Amino acid sequence: MTNKNILVWFGIAVIVLLGLVWVARPGSSLNPGETSVSLDGNAVATASSFSASGNAFDFGIVSMSRGKVTTTFAFTNSASSAVTISRMYTSCMCTSASLITAEGDRVGPFGMVGHGFVPGINKVLKPGEEAKIEVVFDPAAHGPAGVGRIEREVYVETANGSPLIFDIKANVTP
Repeated sequence: MTNKNILVWFGIAVIVLLGLVWVARPGSSLNPGETSVSLDGNAVATASSFSASGNAFDFGIVSMSRGKVTTTFAFTNSASSAVTISRMYTSCMCTSASLITAEGDRVGPFGMVGHGFVPGINKVLKPGEEAKIEVVFDPAAHGPAGVGRIEREVYVETANGSPLIFDIKANVTP
């Protein structure tokens, strides 16, 4: 095989790889007329038809030796019609999230895109209906090198791809 053929095959492989990365990326762009989400923990966040108060949580100091920590966020369908939650995923493999409906149904846990299949949810929330997101953070997931300040996100998408983002923070110690 000549050097020219090797370069051609390498170029094709790079293009295919970039295409796969493009297709696998999470759909996280906001649609026209939607607002971005404030993650200061006090503001009311709105994306698409969802609203949430207090969509950020700081665990403070979290010891790897004590194991996983959990928090729960609530959000509401503030639209005048039903909204379908299409999928949910996290920004890192150390974080998982489950959807809990008002009826007590639990769907998940869901993890990071690219670290396994992220299935669709297709749960319908009626107008005014509340749901909860249970977020579990594993401080030991990154091993001994995973100490220090972390910030992770949980994305909740509607059928039209609009995300509502929940943010967790922690200072991981051994």
